[in-house]
Amino acid sequence: MKVGMTLQLTSFGGKPDQQTYQEELAVADMAEGLGFDSVWTLDHHFTGYVMSPDPVALLMYVAGRTKRIQLGTAVIVLPWHDPVEVTEKIALLDMISGGRTIFGFGRGAASIEYAGFRIPMEEARDRFVECAQIVRKGLTQESFSFDGKHYKIPEIQIRPRPISHPENRFYASSISPESAEIMAKLGFGVLIVAQRSWEETAADYNRYRNAAAASGHQPRPPIGLFNVLVSDSASEAEDLGATYLGAMFDSIDRHYKFSDGHLSSVKGYEFYAKLAKTYTKLSVDEQAKSKAIEFYRSLHAAGTPEQVLEKFRYIHHTVPLEHAIGTFAFGGLPYPKLERSFKLFAEKVLPVLQNDPAFRLPKEYVPSPAMSAHA
Repeated sequence: MKVGMTLQLTSFGGKPDQQTYQEELAVADMAEGLGFDSVWTLDHHFTGYVMSPDPVALLMYVAGRTKRIQLGTAVIVLPWHDPVEVTEKIALLDMISGGRTIFGFGRGAASIEYAGFRIPMEEARDRFVECAQIVRKGLTQESFSFDGKHYKIPEIQIRPRPISHPENRFYASSISPESAEIMAKLGFGVLIVAQRSWEETAADYNRYRNAAAASGHQPRPPIGLFNVLVSDSASEAEDLGATYLGAMFDSIDRHYKFSDGHLSSVKGYEFYAKLAKTYTKLSVDEQAKSKAIEFYRSLHAAGTPEQVLEKFRYIHHTVPLEHAIGTFAFGGLPYPKLERSFKLFAEKVLPVLQNDPAFRLPKEYVPSPAMSAHA
């Protein structure tokens, strides 16, 4: 199994934005030396939920400070950005980094971000598909044009050219079954963000595999992203998890505002009506909220090195992962605890995940050599 880490860059407790960046960049600077396989950046705007307005620019910083580690986006929200500019950035990062890139895409679900970019949310799904087609054309053709509903592009070239066929390493996050089918038809792999039970996620992934095969694409093994906390003490991990995973849970609704139900009436976001019912109940029922936070915590890995490894075993047994991405800086976890967790994970957990045969992909999930090149 390959293992990465995210730059989460969330503002909590009035901490200055610069301090948040300094602390997380300090952790990212350790990643390559500690043996991690990848660093990932996010794409969020206009709130302190995640202060990462340009994920590719952040990866340029990481690229300049590293030699081996892979660079991933989790994710670029395509409808928010000009697809030609996205294509240029992908090509530039691929060239500068020597082809160390993996690109995840998504369509986003935060109305404040769509409003800030002046993009109607009901256009999100169609825009995502057109953007994805444009990005692939720009990376694979010496010159290209596009005549779509939302984007009309004259004959142009993307320069500099990418060097490693990054279009073969495209992934997408998806929540609704409809989105998963779209990603499969586009030939994207699946980037799992832990939100549903791992058993439900396994069923979702199997549907993706079937849809990809039906569309003539070889299904790819998934990449999984979830929060990770490692402590020397099980009781400390329990306390820290209760506080900071709980804070992370609260921050999600503050940003997305699922509880007000507005997404249920937006075309393409009907699936979120179920989330609205759940979050609305949580706002008035403390017992229900406690259960929801406990469920959220159960999706992630927090504990001693042995406990964290056991959670990874369970996840990998349920949904075989080719690449696991840990978010270590979550919920305002104080920097000394963050640094200790990160280093303890690298010392006690990371080598096992990378070398123990128990964390290899089952043979039926292993992609063909052509597909797995550079992945």
